[in-house]
Amino acid sequence: MYIRIDFNSNEAIYMQLRNQIIMRIALEEIKEGDSLPSVRQLAEDIGVNMHTVNKAYSVLREDGFLKLDRRRGAIIAFDIDKVNAMAELIDEIKIMVIKAMCKNITRDEIHTLVDRVIDEYFGKKEI
Repeated sequence: MYIRIDFNSNEAIYMQLRNQIIMRIALEEIKEGDSLPSVRQLAEDIGVNMHTVNKAYSVLREDGFLKLDRRRGAIIAFDIDKVNAMAELIDEIKIMVIKAMCKNITRDEIHTLVDRVIDEYFGKKEI
């Protein structure tokens, strides 16, 4: 699995890892039932501490994207709770919109950016 970590970013490494795995799921590069590399293997592959990968996997589990199995390791498994997912998304969007407002980004510009991201990752397919 190709993961690119920006060691100069202000974003925590475990969050970069989490976000890239979620992106790969959304792009269907990783599917439900697929196994992720072991914590040790992924840490070695991307050059980070095992605790960092373990934290990313734990957050993914808490977010409902994966389950940890003693025999098979980290497995992509969706905890489909759309109501909670929508509530979490609303909270995240609120923060992003407030940040945008503080930087004088207009409502129309926000809509344009959201449409651009949706088109980039989902094409014209319905989400």
